[in-house]
Amino acid sequence: MTRGRERTEGDVGVDLDGDVGSGSLLAIAIIGATIASLALCVPLLVGIGIRESVATAADAAALAGADVAAGIYPGSPCAVAASVATANHARIAGCSVDGLVVTVRASADFLGLHLASEATAGPPVVVTN
Repeated sequence: MTRGRERTEGDVGVDLDGDVGSGSLLAIAIIGATIASLALCVPLLVGIGIRESVATAADAAALAGADVAAGIYPGSPCAVAASVATANHARIAGCSVDGLVVTVRASADFLGLHLASEATAGPPVVVTN
C-alpha cells in the first residue's frame, strides 16, 4: 500500500511524503537557537550594567573623599569614600589622598569576574601663563 497518489511512468515530481513534520522540527530548532543566544547575551549585558554601576560608585566615592579632603565635611577622606562606595553596592579596593586630590578604586564581583573602576577627584587644575 502506498501513501498519497500512485506514481506513473511520466511523473517527474518529488516525493514529499517523508517530509511530514519537518517544519515543526525547524521551528523548534530556531526557537532553541534563540533561547541559547539569549542565555549567553543576558549575563553579558547584566555584567556591563554592573561595571557601569561600579564606575559610578567610584566617581561618587572620589567626589565625597575630595569634599572631605577640602574641609567641606569632617572625617577621613578614605573612610567617607568607603561608606559612599558601600552605599552604592561596591567596595573600596584602594584609596589614596594627595593633598586635595583623592583617587579611589572600587570593585565588585559578578559571576566570578572581578569588575573594577578607578576615579580621581579634586580641585580643578589652574594653569597660568
